[in-house]
Amino acid sequence: MSKTAIIYGSTTGNTENAANQLAGLLEADIIDVSTKPEEALTKYENLIFGTSTWGAGDLQDDWEDFISNVESADLSGKVVAIFGLGDSSSNPDTFVGGMGSIYEVVKDKGCKIVGSVETESYDFDESTAVLDGKFIGLALDEENQGDLSDERITRWVEQISKDLH
Repeated sequence: MSKTAIIYGSTTGNTENAANQLAGLLEADIIDVSTKPEEALTKYENLIFGTSTWGAGDLQDDWEDFISNVESADLSGKVVAIFGLGDSSSNPDTFVGGMGSIYEVVKDKGCKIVGSVETESYDFDESTAVLDGKFIGLALDEENQGDLSDERITRWVEQISKDLH
């Protein structure tokens, strides 16, 4: 068993594809959040949460059903990273807001949050996933910048690997 779990929610398959790519590079276990993997929150030392963003910055539907489990989990001492997908053209004011929603739940849970990313190479107006001028995790935009996703994923994996137990 890996020490790292990638827990993702995907509606169209884009977040699942990113999760699979990350799992391959990190040799991590991959878990669909729709399976309600409560035990994974305690079983793994490192948790990587992935979601797409819907509507006005909303979490992916399966995350909506599971986020309360994260709220009640003890994440003390764990390493947490977040990745999110969004559409910066159609939703420039709520780009990757789902990632921001997960961050709001985990930020005070006693875990070490890693993987912030500079915002310069992205074209958006606002995001709840930006803190101190950086995304709180990996932002991907398959609709408008899909050609940059592989490189962004590779760089992010290099960045967070040193923080994973």
